[in-house]
Amino acid sequence: MIRYLARRLAFLGLTVVLVSMLVFTITQLLPGDPARIMLGREAGAAALAEVRRDLGLDLPVPVQYARWAAAFATGDWGTSYASGQEIRPLVVQRLRASLRLAGLTLLVAVPLALLLGVIAALTADRWPDQVISVGALAVVGLPEFVTGLILIQLFSFQLGWLPANASVAPGTGFFEALPQLILPAATATLVMLAYVARLTRASVIEELQRPYVRTARLKGVRSGALLRRHVLRNALPPAITVIAISVGWLISGLIVVENVFNYPGLGRLLTFAIDRRDLPMLQAITLVAVLAFASANLIADLAYAWLDPRVRLA
Repeated sequence: MIRYLARRLAFLGLTVVLVSMLVFTITQLLPGDPARIMLGREAGAAALAEVRRDLGLDLPVPVQYARWAAAFATGDWGTSYASGQEIRPLVVQRLRASLRLAGLTLLVAVPLALLLGVIAALTADRWPDQVISVGALAVVGLPEFVTGLILIQLFSFQLGWLPANASVAPGTGFFEALPQLILPAATATLVMLAYVARLTRASVIEELQRPYVRTARLKGVRSGALLRRHVLRNALPPAITVIAISVGWLISGLIVVENVFNYPGLGRLLTFAIDRRDLPMLQAITLVAVLAFASANLIADLAYAWLDPRVRLA
């Protein structure tokens, strides 16, 4: 187990280093001049050259990367080109907001998706299965912003139950912010729920057709015990992979949802950095997203081993 974790952590570190190189290189190729964005269109050549020199943009790209990576590793994530703020406190603040929204979404979406998937599998080709399958397909076919606008129209404008704006102020407690979190979390839940439910349905149906299930039934094993102890343990690993990927998406990729509801999360900060070509901010957010994906996949691998004894963490 320790050797496996050591290998996975080493692989995670290598992934972060390689992705950091790729991200840094790509951001250097983006159109636009950060110095001109900071000073404006009327800035003279001398002023632009001075700003580029101050920012280190006049150095060779490998030197720029080495300086940036060393500073990032020691906790100095730089200063935002657009706002002049320190990047690390701002990214950490937005990351907490995204984790809050992601946690609420996972708390609702994962148990509900697994339950619906199992119900659909146990009632395959009957009306519960048809209702769940058609509903999942309908949700998957809608873009996130359409789902969000429908929920806003229904629950905010027509019923007046929930606020349409989720611009939660920093430092607001969870329960105080909960009414503003419900609609964005519901939008993300519907998107995630559809994928996980359909995958769970397919995995459980496939597992129920295995010879060991028929043998267990012939031996008189109760259906509930068979489902809990054997079928679900073998059917859930594919769903866990999707959930792990969804965790990274929830933390950093909810750009559309956060913009629809004006939610101050990491995805909205990423949009801000792209619009203003704020390279240090963009690089920091991307690396945080990579760490989130890698950590989620590591947790998924450990869950795989717990559910499936055939997996050996040697």
